[in-house]
Amino acid sequence: MKGKLYLIPVPISDSDYLDYIYHDIKKTINTLNTFIVEDLRTARRALRKIGFKNEFDKAVFYVLNEHSEKKEMTNFLELAEKGENIGLMSDAGMPCIADPGSEIVKIAHQKGIGVVPLYGQSSIFLALAASGLNGQHFIFHGYLPKSQPDRKKKLKEIDRLIHYSIQPSASHIFIETPYRNKHLFEDILSCCSTQTLLCIAANVASDAEKIFTRSVEDWKKSPIPELD
Repeated sequence: MKGKLYLIPVPISDSDYLDYIYHDIKKTINTLNTFIVEDLRTARRALRKIGFKNEFDKAVFYVLNEHSEKKEMTNFLELAEKGENIGLMSDAGMPCIADPGSEIVKIAHQKGIGVVPLYGQSSIFLALAASGLNGQHFIFHGYLPKSQPDRKKKLKEIDRLIHYSIQPSASHIFIETPYRNKHLFEDILSCCSTQTLLCIAANVASDAEKIFTRSVEDWKKSPIPELD
């Protein structure tokens, strides 16, 4: 019998309720000896935070990043084909959601390896739920272009979809790194219609959480929020 591939969500904050929501995951990870991770040091720190009690020296870690080739990824699953359960982790949040891992999961399905998603935090879906925006129809764009001209072009395309599409208006979700947040915010205000609703969600699920939804017009009247 083949093993299973467990998708292990990594905490996105140090919330007081971390032990409560990760109780079942703690039990699962302590039955595993093999992990596919983005970064070895980050993964070890996250495993300890969740409650991994075993010795790292006796565990097997495969590193999955932008340099990993498909043939190499297939090798990551050899132990699962032989009956061993293994875990897949991202640096934060749910694996495969705005993080690497989907190719591993696809290969697992092709090889008849069961895929088991474990319950945990995802800042993307927590923010959407708290935004007051359309949770029935939404599009995730990942990261917008880094260059300002391309970023503004993309923002204008999204704004047109919101106001002029023949389809029901969807929520459009994107993420950004902290050091580009201010520039992105300014570009949104300069490119989007004043009626467009903009939700800003930062530090989700932490003590510093901020989630605000306002029209672009109202955002222009407000102080620039702290987005780090």
